[in-house]
Amino acid sequence: MNPVNVKNTDPDFKDIVAEKIGLELIKPCYTCGSCTGICPVREVVDDFDPRRMIHMIILGMRKEILSSDLIWFCCLCNSCYYVCPQGIRFSRIAQELQKMAVDEGYVKEDFLKGMKGVDDHLQDLCRRTMFQKVKQGFRGTHKMPCWQKMTKEK
Repeated sequence: MNPVNVKNTDPDFKDIVAEKIGLELIKPCYTCGSCTGICPVREVVDDFDPRRMIHMIILGMRKEILSSDLIWFCCLCNSCYYVCPQGIRFSRIAQELQKMAVDEGYVKEDFLKGMKGVDDHLQDLCRRTMFQKVKQGFRGTHKMPCWQKMTKEK
């Protein structure tokens, strides 16, 4: 990440995002990396890093995050939520960032049309990646319904 020029940041951005997603604060994130470690998108898109995106929000990097293509790659599987010790649901944050990007004019209509074709691929990728992790023996304190079904002791 490049150095952050505080003159170009929005110190209220974290509070705006937190309010929109119904969290009191986003600040409970202490960047442990659980979200990034479990993320199926991260498996194939090295730059996709939920922890870094939350950090950008906290720093007030509004323009950088809302203009980033990466906010559109979240497949909304909620894997991050099920392993986050602070109960932060990055998928909800990603959805709100997407809405804000559209509302504030960072995204063109043709980009949104192009993303529709990618969404099905992302959903399939997430399902396959998560079930592969289960097959490889991933276990945890998660409460993800599909994982519970696949990982029950017999």
